[in-house]
Amino acid sequence: MSSDQTDLKDSKQPLLSHLSELRSRLIKTLIMLTVFFVIFYIFADNIYNFLVQPYASAVEGEAGRRLIFTALHETFFTYIRVALFASLFISLPFLLIQLWIFIAPGLYRNEKNIVMPYLIATPLLFVLGSALVYYVIMPLAIKFFLSFETIGGNGVLPIQLEAKVNEYLSLVMRLIIAFGLSFQLPVALTLMARVGFVSASSLRKNRKYVIVGVFAMAALLTPPDPISQIGLGIPILILYELSIYAVSLIENSKNN
Repeated sequence: MSSDQTDLKDSKQPLLSHLSELRSRLIKTLIMLTVFFVIFYIFADNIYNFLVQPYASAVEGEAGRRLIFTALHETFFTYIRVALFASLFISLPFLLIQLWIFIAPGLYRNEKNIVMPYLIATPLLFVLGSALVYYVIMPLAIKFFLSFETIGGNGVLPIQLEAKVNEYLSLVMRLIIAFGLSFQLPVALTLMARVGFVSASSLRKNRKYVIVGVFAMAALLTPPDPISQIGLGIPILILYELSIYAVSLIENSKNN
């Protein structure tokens, strides 16, 4: 075997080793996700009741309120979706830990100290965005939509909400994911600042375009009501301003 072929074979060994390790960590994550899915499917009715609580609280004391399903299999697949959603939500920190363990050996100590805050901030910001949906946005949005109901009478039929189970849960889960991912904005911008893709001055300069883009995104990700759109847009703009401040601190630390 020639020296060139030997060098090529040696260069492939670290790459194959890293790919094998990455595959192993992904398999561990999938196993964890599967275990969580089985556990959460057993308690799917409890998770369902938790997700439905904002609607139940909004209509508390009103007789005849209910959630309906219109297909025989709808409730069964709803529980599957609820279990899958809960397992993905809980597995996020474990996935981040696996990624951290994978990249840690290739980093210097100061780089490890830089990455660690992002691994902590990512799940915390995701939970913060999700909590905003559950405890603030959904109750306000439900009351807003219920305000369009009419009592009827004198030959006029009443208009009353008959919410479907899968449609309501799809809305809640979509909003939780949308808010959770949107709240990653500071993490994304500060990481981009560290590699030189953005600067504090460019973020300030493009502020007006960001405002338009944020509310356009909010209109696409949320229901067509002003409460949820403003509820997503304003926190994102606040996080954007905080990101500018964080990027400025990063630039000052680099200069020093």
